[in-house]
Amino acid sequence: MAPSIPDKMKAAALDRFGGPEVLGIKTVPVPTCGDDEILIRVEGAGVGVWDSLEREGEMAGMMEGTPQFPYVPGTDGAGEVMAVGSNVRRFKVGDRVYAIAFLSPKGGFYAEFTVVKEKHAARIPKGMKVEQAAALAADGVTALQGLEDQLRLQAGQRLLIFGASGGVGHLAVQLARRLGARVLAVASGEDGVELARRLGAEAVVEGHHGEVEKACRDFSPDGLDAALVLACNDRCLSALKHVRQGGRIAYPNGVEPIPQGPEGVEVIAYDGVPSQKTLERLNELIEAGPFHVEIGHVYAMEEAVRAQKEVLQHHLGKLTLRIH
Repeated sequence: MAPSIPDKMKAAALDRFGGPEVLGIKTVPVPTCGDDEILIRVEGAGVGVWDSLEREGEMAGMMEGTPQFPYVPGTDGAGEVMAVGSNVRRFKVGDRVYAIAFLSPKGGFYAEFTVVKEKHAARIPKGMKVEQAAALAADGVTALQGLEDQLRLQAGQRLLIFGASGGVGHLAVQLARRLGARVLAVASGEDGVELARRLGAEAVVEGHHGEVEKACRDFSPDGLDAALVLACNDRCLSALKHVRQGGRIAYPNGVEPIPQGPEGVEVIAYDGVPSQKTLERLNELIEAGPFHVEIGHVYAMEEAVRAQKEVLQHHLGKLTLRIH
């Protein structure tokens, strides 16, 4: 028997774009499934550093159509499939999935239910709890596409990851090691250094006070093959001088200051763009062995405002909301 789906749901939603005061708990309609979509009963939602920009309306121009209010933010999350569209073949009711609904006109993951495109969802990797999967989609896609599509990372190459203890960075450390690369991780705070080391980075240095340039020279005297830059400061700009000629530097759009490379080094800005292929590749790499998703803090849905403030402060991994 198909599960019953309510008409209304609770969501952390906006009545208008603006500061933290515009985000509050509201009762809104449960979105309906299109032919190529699935309806998810959300258990957990990721909190992104870009969520405050979405709340302020800075990203409204990137949406399909005009934003509708009440507006439900939340790029990624995880939960159980409750309904599938007529053209959906990969999922059925009851499947446990994680997914991306970036700037979706039907609303994001800060809600009890959300609708996503079939191609923007994947089954939760074997052995991973739904709480961890809630934090995986956007950051996992960004990490993997940076390493494979932009840097074209090869086994044995020496990679610098700057921002290695954040949401994207701590996943990138593990994925790069799975791809056979050797990793120098630059992490934030002693807790970040400890996390990057635990996740398999061969060398780790603290990014605000550590001797980053010395770490680069010691790790790769002939120059680094590649760098994935997820946060940037003066030490980062100095470290990038150690990428060898013919090497590559990649960074997701939004990283500031914009990374610069020496002459003969390609610098690539990119966006993590969800696709079935990337999500399936991500699952393949994750399921190759033990894999850790670091949850810095879990908030109740009613604490969404606090979460959006604290995501801009020092934390490890990714912050999430508990929805159901």
